Amino acid sequence: MTPTEDAEPTTPDGDIPPTYVPTPVPAPEPTPAPKIPSKTPLYEAMNAARYSRQSLIKQIEQITATTLICYVSPNSEIHRDDVIGMVDLLHNVMPGTPIDLLLHSPGGNIDAAEKLITLIRKRAGTAPVRVVIPDYAKSAATLIALGADTIVMSDSSELGVIDPQIDMPNPNGHLQSLSAQSYLDAFHLHAKNLKENPDDPVARLMLSKMEPATVRKLERVTKRSRSIAEALLATAMVKDEAEAIRIANELSDTKKWHSHGQMISHEAAGKIGLTVNYLAPHDDLWQLYWRLFCLQLTAASGPIKLFEGSYASLALP
Repeated sequence: MTPTEDAEPTTPDGDIPPTYVPTPVPAPEPTPAPKIPSKTPLYEAMNAARYSRQSLIKQIEQITATTLICYVSPNSEIHRDDVIGMVDLLHNVMPGTPIDLLLHSPGGNIDAAEKLITLIRKRAGTAPVRVVIPDYAKSAATLIALGADTIVMSDSSELGVIDPQIDMPNPNGHLQSLSAQSYLDAFHLHAKNLKENPDDPVARLMLSKMEPATVRKLERVTKRSRSIAEALLATAMVKDEAEAIRIANELSDTKKWHSHGQMISHEAAGKIGLTVNYLAPHDDLWQLYWRLFCLQLTAASGPIKLFEGSYASLALP
């Protein structure tokens, strides 16, 4: 061996050390995938409240054999933008399907209310529509209920009068909400008194503060509210036109209902002529409705409105 040739290293005893053999890298194997796509644990945890509510909705649907959709708006009024949320709720509902609407609202725009219940009725077709009221459905929300075949109520449920509320300036220039019908009642009372006694100072003073244009506007608004009520009642709940007119007039009667917020209970609603399905507070089905409603209230805080069904859940401002 020449000096330029490499020699095997030796130990002091002259033994050749073993050659280093690295551990072979294992061939990469794909991680077994789930059989079907599933929610990630974190996403499921972040949306656990919604999944709980929708699971309860499915449970109720199995019991009633009816599609359940929910509109819960404790602090915001009904307006035209609500149509978008309702259309989304109805997206997966097959035409001709019986529909239950769980409704909670203080009221709002009467034209928007008419459109919301019309959308539901068109999707249901000839199938029945029920409105479930866990707490309150007032004013324009009562109009929605009038478009159902049946209103489901319990001891906690209430409807409201349908006389429109109008924002008008007070003597200090600040807007205040007034009953349109009460304003008209006052106008007609003072006009009658002035006709009987042209020198009546109170009638002259009060009428001088009432503008004819305002009176005419309020007459149109109240007539519109009654006409919507009559038309909705006639779609299913009341087949007789004269009966529908009577009920609409009674729900607008400011002499019978002394405030716009006055409660119309299930007993009063039945006496008026509405079709009411009463469920006792401890009825098993009502307990499920009430539990669902309580869960939804936590999601509809502040200005949020909750549109929810077994498929969609939308928390919209």
